[in-house]
Amino acid sequence: MKNRMMFGIVKGVVLTVLFAALAGCMTLAKNNPLGIGKSWKEEVLLHDGTTLTAKRSHSYGGYPEIVSTSRSLLKEECKFTIPGTNQDVTWKSDFGREQQDNLTLLALDIFNGTPYIVTNPAGCLAYNHWGRPNPPYVFFRYDGSAWQRIPLEELPKEMKAANVIVGGYSEQWDRERRWSSEPVSVEEVKKINKSIGKYNQHLQVFVREPLDSKKTQSSVNCPDYNSQQYRSFKAPLPMKPSTEK
Repeated sequence: MKNRMMFGIVKGVVLTVLFAALAGCMTLAKNNPLGIGKSWKEEVLLHDGTTLTAKRSHSYGGYPEIVSTSRSLLKEECKFTIPGTNQDVTWKSDFGREQQDNLTLLALDIFNGTPYIVTNPAGCLAYNHWGRPNPPYVFFRYDGSAWQRIPLEELPKEMKAANVIVGGYSEQWDRERRWSSEPVSVEEVKKINKSIGKYNQHLQVFVREPLDSKKTQSSVNCPDYNSQQYRSFKAPLPMKPSTEK
């Protein structure tokens, strides 16, 4: 009888642990189905010359195509603490081909204790989803509990250039740093961002005037999916009216 009671207690404990582990796995699978990701730290140079350490991460899915050599990005996160406080703030963006945010982080700064960020829509679907902004940025201000989108006019003029790694993680810069666990320094961030192509310099040095689509390879060249051309049915070939015989 005593052995049965002991067996029942052990069985209950084991089942509890298994259910807890299963719940954890289900949560992980929902946010990151394959459990694949990268995380790193960056030193972020603020407008007043001070720095903060941001913890950034990428979560990945499968390969988008058979011939692909890189996994698709599912989610990007950036966590930091507002200087002089104990308040932790998280910014995140999900990626996909539906109604995801698809925003790439370009800059982060703090003004009078209030965080601001500059992002760029990643791809034409995102550019149309966010209203086809030109200049092609989406700005946010943290109101103490959530990120709120703001117009260009409300972005502090001191935010002039990218101060985080544009595009986030890449094996190339990680390998060049010999996979160091130390935060990526301000100078290293600047060096990595120098690889941005000349037609996308607006991702490194911000502009406040609309871009000329003929002089850039940015998202301002994306087709307008809300235009009549993409919303109405058109026959693939001209059709002649039928004639009765």
